[in-house]
Parts: sequence; structure tokens; C-alpha cells
Amino acid sequence: MTPEEKRARLAQLLKDKTRPAGKQAPLSFAQERMWFLDKWSPGSAAFHMPTAVRLSGTVDTAALGRALALLVERHETLRTTFQERDGQAMQIIAATGEVPLEVMDLQGLPESEREEEAQRRVVRLAQQPFSLEQGPLLRAVLMLLGGGEQVLLVDQHHIVSDGWSMGVLVHELAMTYRACLEGQPPPLNALPLQYADWAVWQKDWLQGAELERQLTYWKGRLNPHALLELPADKPRPALMSSKGARKVMHLSSPLTQALKALGQREGRTLFVTLLSAFNVLLSRYTGQEDVVVGTPIAGRPRAEVEGLIGLFVNMLALRTDLSGKPSFRELMGRVHESTLDAYAHQDIPFERLVDALKPERHLSHTPMFQVMFVLQNAPMPALEAPGLVMEAKPVDTGTTKYDLSLLLVDLPQGLRVIAEYSTDLFEPATAERLLAHYQTLLEAIVVQPDVSISRLPLLPDTERHRVLQEWNDTTVAHPPEATLTSLIEAQVARTPDAVALEFEGTRLTYRELDARANQLAHALRKHGVGPEVRVGLCVERSLEMVVGLLGTLKAGGAYVPLDPGYPQERLGWMLEDARPPVLLVQERLLSRLPATDAKVVALDTGWEAIAREPTTAPAPLATPDSLAYIIFTSGSTGRPKGAMNAHGPVCNRLLWMQSAYRLTPADVVLQKTPFSFDVSVWEFFWPLMTGAKLVVAKPGGHQDPAYLTALITSASVTTLHFVPSMLQAFLEEPDVAGCTSLKRVVCSGEALPLELKEQCLRMLPGAGLHNLYGPTEAAVDVTFHACQPNDGRRSVPIGRPVDNTQIRILDAELQPVPQGAAGELYIGGVQVGRGYLARPSLTAERFIPDPYATAPGARMYRTGDVARWLPDGEVEYLGRADFQVKIRGLRIELGEIEASLEKHPSVKQAVVLAREDRPGQKRLVAYVTGRDAAPEAGALRAFLLERLPEYMVPSNVVVLERMPLSPNGKADRKALPAPELGGADPSRPFVAPGTAIEQQIAQAWKDLLHVERVGLDDPFFELGGNSLLALQLHRRLTAELGVKLALTDLFQYPTVRALATRLSRREEQPSEDAAQSGRSRAEARRTVNRRAVGGRGRAETTDGDADE
Repeated sequence: MTPEEKRARLAQLLKDKTRPAGKQAPLSFAQERMWFLDKWSPGSAAFHMPTAVRLSGTVDTAALGRALALLVERHETLRTTFQERDGQAMQIIAATGEVPLEVMDLQGLPESEREEEAQRRVVRLAQQPFSLEQGPLLRAVLMLLGGGEQVLLVDQHHIVSDGWSMGVLVHELAMTYRACLEGQPPPLNALPLQYADWAVWQKDWLQGAELERQLTYWKGRLNPHALLELPADKPRPALMSSKGARKVMHLSSPLTQALKALGQREGRTLFVTLLSAFNVLLSRYTGQEDVVVGTPIAGRPRAEVEGLIGLFVNMLALRTDLSGKPSFRELMGRVHESTLDAYAHQDIPFERLVDALKPERHLSHTPMFQVMFVLQNAPMPALEAPGLVMEAKPVDTGTTKYDLSLLLVDLPQGLRVIAEYSTDLFEPATAERLLAHYQTLLEAIVVQPDVSISRLPLLPDTERHRVLQEWNDTTVAHPPEATLTSLIEAQVARTPDAVALEFEGTRLTYRELDARANQLAHALRKHGVGPEVRVGLCVERSLEMVVGLLGTLKAGGAYVPLDPGYPQERLGWMLEDARPPVLLVQERLLSRLPATDAKVVALDTGWEAIAREPTTAPAPLATPDSLAYIIFTSGSTGRPKGAMNAHGPVCNRLLWMQSAYRLTPADVVLQKTPFSFDVSVWEFFWPLMTGAKLVVAKPGGHQDPAYLTALITSASVTTLHFVPSMLQAFLEEPDVAGCTSLKRVVCSGEALPLELKEQCLRMLPGAGLHNLYGPTEAAVDVTFHACQPNDGRRSVPIGRPVDNTQIRILDAELQPVPQGAAGELYIGGVQVGRGYLARPSLTAERFIPDPYATAPGARMYRTGDVARWLPDGEVEYLGRADFQVKIRGLRIELGEIEASLEKHPSVKQAVVLAREDRPGQKRLVAYVTGRDAAPEAGALRAFLLERLPEYMVPSNVVVLERMPLSPNGKADRKALPAPELGGADPSRPFVAPGTAIEQQIAQAWKDLLHVERVGLDDPFFELGGNSLLALQLHRRLTAELGVKLALTDLFQYPTVRALATRLSRREEQPSEDAAQSGRSRAEARRTVNRRAVGGRGRAETTDGDADE
């Protein structure tokens, strides 16, 4: 329907007055949403529309009261209440109504306190609940301050008002007050219709073909789209409250005029210009190129309804594609077109749209959009009355409906910009920074509209200096000529007779260990080992392992760990790449290695020959630049890749660790990490360069918590490392409380859960917990964080950079991201490794020139990790930017597993995901399609076990008939089912309700949803439920089951099984559940807004000053 046709239909309404006779009427679509929200969260101030009017001069309170009464008589909405009639909510319109003008005299207070007290009372009154059933839904309070100063608070419930309506109300109140003073009738034209007439017309018009036309557009426009995940300062609650706050910024008049001029040159409105910039800001904050922002639209298609007070406003979801690195000028064009299209389809109520699109429901998020944008370019009309100067201002009730709302008001002196934010998520400083970034962006676009949006500056100079220089000021002078061998040999000279090494009851002093390593070094020198010569080492954890490592380094060579537990094929690839001329082995493990041309030296059966070599140290050949080791990590091509590290970077890492944690000769360090992983580097060498004792765990012992607790206790271990998943298992060991010798527990390898941190500090009170982060490619660890109990953080940070190391958090254009925004983590400084062995192209891709370094030729390593800066200069890890994951602390390229699966003759295509279907339980899941016959899951796992380490073999293999594809033809990873839904048919299996309560719930669903069957695990909303139906279901189940049922329960427990279980527990624990219900209701005040009638979104601005 064209706008002209729509206006004609409304004009016909003016003639016909189709509303049925009587004083009740159906609710409009928007009112249905508000009715639901009030039932969900009774009395929430989030749905109030308060305005404070400053009155300077003499006020005639009697005339003001009469003016208010005349407005109540004029507008039916001001004397409307809402009640259920025959199970249906209706507008009840009283023939007459009274809204008394309450007067509060504050003149008895000291003059210095009156203004502050008035502000407190305004906020308190604005938060007082309305009763939709009893009314009135308008309150007016006049506060007398003395000296001719007054404040008039006018507040309405959103169900009968919107921002435009508040302007109408205040303007007409001023005109009517003036008329009352003059003894004249108000100069207002008679209203051609009332809001209830319009509600009837809306229900009649928006159906059938017109409804389908608009729904078709929006389905195509919004299905599907991702949540906008702004990085938050606090963990997102499962149920968001409506608590909010505001920060305000004023843009100068010159900047405001420049923005208007830019839009005029391009034929774009100020709204489009400002929204385009906001979209850029959101994209740069989140890294997302598909952004959906909500904006209110007045919803008044004809002049005849412009003077009505009522809830007309509607919400539009404006989706913007920021991909392809467009210039800002090009982006303005995209936003212009999408906005025009949305306006052409603006009539469908937001609540109906959510009903139709059925977005995935999260009680912690609003549907469709999580951020709102509002531009008010027509300020509150001027208010005039004899003897009075009147100024209307919105009231901040301390509430919000969305994660973030940006409200702009175009004033003569320049734009006022308000960031309204959820205090559940954000700190005030974050909102202030966001406004500063928005201003920096706006200042850039007026002079650089043709620059790519990815290159536009966001950071003010002070913040740029902070994240690039101040937080990376890590310069420390360590001995420039240090090598691993020189540091250890210096310690041998200091404490030759102290115990250096212990394994299974056998001990070696520093002198004895040094002597054996020297003998091996001499033997290796005879085999040509020296600087840059690689030595393979295939041994189990033992004394021989430590001697082999030290001997190789003393010879000047670089060791290459070859884990005997790896499949022979993988070991073959590693040998093929490393080409070591010498292999150090234990004789019993030789059969596990593929055939090789390398000289094989057995450290056990062949030691007799090695023992003939001198025990004195060979002349040192290695320098800080010499290669120290090559550790192979998972590779995306299906082959592992060898990361090369030299002595200098590793020594920097170890010297930092000693300065930070201060090992002494009294310390005992447990070495338990497989030597094929980089954590083993510091476990081996840190204690040996500081005079501490190194205790080596038996082979396989690192996976046995009972063994570890016993070893820690018997050996008085003070320092050890865990990946978090193993730390969890260790803490569950019954004897862990006996590990009182522990002083330091170091965690790295994967994200450290907050709960696990607290548990560790609680169960091991004598031990400090340290969270470290770093890739193999940058000498083990590059950041550190000392954990503190109950520190109020949302997660455990990975901390600050170590000595002589820099952390860059950059966007795709290698520009620093704002503090708090997500970006990719890059590592600069002395610990950046050489690169990958025999992989020049991959090395060039991951080790790139460092644009922020002062040293010529400096490189930085691209980690693929996503992180952000915290306000205190620490770094928070957020996840992976690619398909590389960590399981049990071990880094895995999913592509390597996929490549291995696709080598199986029965597999056509394979996709591997790291799923966390249960919190803290991350696992690998493989999805495969077959060629001729369906592959057998067990056979595929056995096939992988022959080719990959056990930790890389998926715990589940799901066989699919076909792989879901995204629009670009690639596998749609987000559409892959959870493993329990896998198999030939990934659809949900039907499970019939069994118990009496399950059958009653299912029957209620069938009756309300008009479906033939309901399974135990069918979600209510997926079957067609919406918020209005949820209200009916709530009433029915409460009556039929005779139990206390909170409306929030239907959203928190959306399946028959979950709800039945919840109700059964409630019957057993009524008092506890009643208390929980009260807490849920209080916590859900904001969530209400998102789950409203069919839709959970608010069709209005957050205050009365910014509706358009």
C-alpha cells in the first residue's frame, strides 16, 4: 500500500468512526506489548515518560490545575485504564477523569538545599509505579522552590504516551494554562479522533495482503542476523535488569555545521550521516561488519493524529552492511538506501515483526537489535505563559531498555550527544570513552569522507599514546650475551653440590648433571653438532631427557622434541621438516620412529660410550641469536609446523620470570609438561639457572591427579604449572589440601575460568596463582597476571606484557583499537621468534613488519587471538579469530583434523568444531558427509588415532546426509547440530510427555498453539508461541496446576521437560522458589522489554526528548 493509499484509509476512518460504541476498545499492537511488559515486571520505571518543566515567575496553581483537568477531558488516553475482559486486555475509557495537581512546598528547606532536594524528588516520583488497572496513568507534581522558581513534573506511563505525545501534552498544557489565566477557552482545535479510534483502525488495516507484503520485506531484510556483541565491562547477567545511566557530550557548532554540510553535499540527511558514523563505531568496537541498530519512528501518518496523546511510536531495525571497506561517502549511500526502504515498510508493529521472524530468544539480549540510535532534530516547542519562563527537560530515571542507546539532539549551539547504557554491562568510563571515540570519528569524516571506514581514526592522541607506548613501556636491561647454557653454567659454579634434578628417587647434583651434559655435548660435537644444527630427541620423561636437552644446547645445537606418544606418520613429517643429522633416543622407543638417515644415539644403552667423553664444558659456540629449539605445533594444512626460537628470546623470558617470581635454592619445581609443548622450556631451565631443585614426574604422571598430589607432598614441590582443565581435575583430588608446600601455581595454555581461579585460591591458600599467556612462536609467555580472590573482575585477564615485549591489539588495518574494544593480539619485542621451519610463506604471513617499533627491521607476531585492553592496562583474552582452538591447553588447528578426516576413503567432506554445549566442557566434534556409504563414526575415530595425537581426535563424530551451506557456498558452521542431534537425521527426536504434569503442560501448549503434538524437548516459542500466548499459558497453568508460576519461568524453562521439572521442584520447595521468583522478577525488569508482545522490544526512545 502506498503512503497515499494509507492516508486515504485513515481519512475514511475520520468519516466512518469505525470504533464500536461504548467506552472500551482493543489495545493497539504497541499497547499489547506494554501490557505484557507490565505483567512481566510490574511497576518498572523503564516504561515511564517523565518530563520536568522549570517555571520561572509567578504560578497560579488553581489555573494550572484547571488546565490539567481540561486536558484530561480533551484526551481519552489521559482517563484510560486497562483491564482484562473475557481473557482479553481492553482499553477502559472513563467518561470523566481527574488527575489532581499535587503541590510540594520546599520553601521550608534552606535555600541551598532546595534545588538538590527537588531533583531527588523528581527522580523518586518518576520511579513510582503506575497501576494500569486503577489509573490514573498521568501524574503532575508542582514543587515550590521560592523566589519565583518552581519545577513541574509531568509523568505518564508509556502505554498511553510516547516522546511525541509528551511534547503535545506539555505544549497544550502551557496554552491551556494561559487561556485559564485570561478566562478564555483554550485555543485548541477539536480532535478529529481519539487514540482508541486509531487502535481499531490499525488492527483493521494491518492484516491480509498488506501485512504479508511488509512481513516479506522484513523477513528478507533481517533473517538471519547476529547479535551485536559489544565488549562489556561486566559479565552479562542471564536476566538483565533495567538499570541504566547516562553520559553527555556536546559537539561544537562548527563541527555540527560541518556534518550538516557533508550530508547536504551528498544529498543525505543529518540522520543518515550520524547513523553511518555510529555504525562505523559499532563495527570497529565489535569487529562485526553486519550491524543492526534500532531507531524509533513517530508512526503518525496524517496531520489528524499529530495532535493526539498516545503510543504511536514504532521501532525500525536498520541493518547496515559495512563489508568491503567502503569509504564513508559510500557507506552513507548504503545507509541512505536501507533507511528509505525501512521507512517504506514502517507500519508493521515491531512486536508483530518479532513474532513473525522468531529470532533465537536470549533472556540476556533484546531481539533484533541491542543498540538504539535516536536523532531529535525538532526540540521541545517553545512554551509561553504570562509572567512565566518555561523550559522542559527530560528526567533521567536511571533506567535503560538496551545495552546502549545513542541519543542526539540538534540544538542551536550544536549537537548534544547522550550515551545511555546498561549499568549491568558497562562502567561510566566506558561510556565516556565511547563518546570521545564518536567525536574523533565525526571530526575525521568531515575532512576525510573518501577514506575507507577501516582507516578512519577513532582514538584521541592521549589514548593512542596510552595503548601503544604507556602500557608497553617494558624496557629492562638483561645481560645481552646470555644464553641458556651460560645461565645454567653460572649456577653450577655457584651451587655445584646442591641437588639439581630428581627423578623416581634418583638425584643428580648440579655438578653431576653438568658433567653428564658436557659428556653428551662432546659426543655430539663429534657428530657435527654446532650452531643451527638440529638434534632430534625422542625420549620419555626421565633423567636422560634433561641430560639430552642440556647436552644438545651445550654442543651449540638446537633440540627438536619428538614425542614418542605421537603417531609414526606425524613423527615422520616432523623428521622430514627438521632433518636432524643426529637423533637422541631411548633404545626401547626406537621402533616408534620411522626410518631415518640420522645418526641414532641411545642415551640409555649407549651411555657407556658417551661416558668416555670429558666432563668439562666444551667451548661455547652458541650466541643469543643461535637457534635453541624447534617445537612443532598443529598446522592448518594437515601437517604440523615447527616454530623456531633462539637463545636470546628464551633468556629474556626466563630472566623476566626470575625477576617476577624469585626462585631460590629452597624452591622445588615440578616438571610435568610434555617436552613437545613450550611450557616445558621454563619448567626445565628456570630452576636450573636459579639453584632450585627440578623434580621430574614419571611418564604419564602429568595426567594423574592422585600421583601429582602424592609427589608434591613427598618432594615438597613449591612451583608447578597446570593448564586450567588439568588444574580443575587436580583440585578435585581428595588429598589436594595436603599440598601445603606449594607457593606458586602457574596457569597457561587456555582461558582460566573465573570460578576455577577462586576455587584454587580458596583450596590452596598458601599458593599464589599466576595466569600467563603466550604462543610457542614468541618464547612461551608474553603476558602475566597475578590472580587475586574476589577482585570483581568479569574474567581472569592474561595481564601485562613481560620485559622487553610489546602487546598490540589491532584491527584488520593494523590500527590500534579503542580501549575496551575487541581486536587481534599482536606481539612485538625481543621474544618474537624466527618463524616456521621451512615455511617461508607462512612465516611471512604470521611474522610481519612491526609498524610501531623503533628498531629497524623489527617484526611482530600475529597470534590470531582476539583480546582487548582493560582500563588498568591489563589484557583480556576473548577467543580465537580463526579456526584454531585450544583444548586442554593444547593448541589445535581444526583444519588439520579436517584434512586428516577427508583422507578417509568414505569421507566426502569434514568440518570440525570446538563446542562448549555445557559450560566449561569444551570438546571437539567432527561433522562428516559420506561418498557412497555413510561412514562409521567409530572407524573414523580409529583412523584419526593412527594419524593424530589423542588430544586432536574428536570426542564425537556426527554423520550428516549433507553439509549445511552458507550463501557463499561454504560449510555453515553455525547451522551444525549439537552432537546429540546428529546422525543421518539431525532433526530433534520426538519424546512424548510421560508424567501427569508433563501431559498437562503439553496439552495446554497444543490448545494454545494449535499443533497436533508437543514433545518433551520442543521449545514453546519455536512452535509458534509469543508473549501474548505466554500470558494465556501462564494464566491457564496457574489455574490448572494450582502452583506458583512466574511469567519469567516460561522464558527460562521453554520446553515441557524443563518447565515440568521446574514446577515439580517448586512444589517441593515453595518458600525457596517463591523467594527466587521475586528475585527473578526484579532482575528481569529490562529483559521484559526484550520479550514483549511477540517481541520483546521497546518501540520508543528512552526519554521524551528524542523521538525522531
